[in-house]
Amino acid sequence: MATQLSQAKSPTELVITWEALPKDFQLEDEPLENTGQPLLAGALRESLEISGFIQPQMLIASNFGLCATVNGQFVTKAPDWVYVPLVNEIVGNRKSYTPNLEGNIPAIAIEFLSDTEGGEYSVKRSYPPGKWFFYEQILQIPIYIFEPNGGLLEYYQLENQRYELKLPDENGRHWIDAMGLFLATWQGTKEGRTGYWLRWWDQAGNLLPWAVEQIEQERQRAEQERQQKERLIAYLQSQGIDPNNLPQFE
Repeated sequence: MATQLSQAKSPTELVITWEALPKDFQLEDEPLENTGQPLLAGALRESLEISGFIQPQMLIASNFGLCATVNGQFVTKAPDWVYVPLVNEIVGNRKSYTPNLEGNIPAIAIEFLSDTEGGEYSVKRSYPPGKWFFYEQILQIPIYIFEPNGGLLEYYQLENQRYELKLPDENGRHWIDAMGLFLATWQGTKEGRTGYWLRWWDQAGNLLPWAVEQIEQERQRAEQERQQKERLIAYLQSQGIDPNNLPQFE
């Protein structure tokens, strides 16, 4: 992650602008904290894609640089997963994103907490600024979410320029108005990883499936149809009717 910010600046002194990164600006690769994070991020996107939610004008990315210019200096932070509803230009190989300049402010930023605190909760304002401060005070992302390894989902919503912790509904889910979907934790196995996952539900409470689940659903549906056909054939034969020689109706 490349982060630059003047030291010892009060929040009231911050001048935030939205400028294109210079061509020679080097975005450092932020190392992933564990092998589970790309699986969690990929699973979130996969179910959205299968359900037909993702549109070309959206930006959905993981470990991806969000940029702003603060007091004349560039700052980038890389959330583990981010959703932007609308970008001004569809770019196939986007390396970073500057809100307002290139499109909407992100609607969601998600951090998958590792075993050790890695700065996701930091409200530090001076160099280097914490992610919490960057998302809350600079980008002002409406929703900020943590998914600790223990399965606890901490859901924060921006109210009066401050993040407020919100409780889930009676089903343990949080309604994401910007997406028209519920978000909650789910326990199970995917791609060899057993544990807690973040998953989406539609407004009717239906879980958006992963590809492997969709395939299994189709297999079960085909099996049910096969069994129904066999029962029908057996019934016709018990009535002395040849199922291969049924009368034609006009």
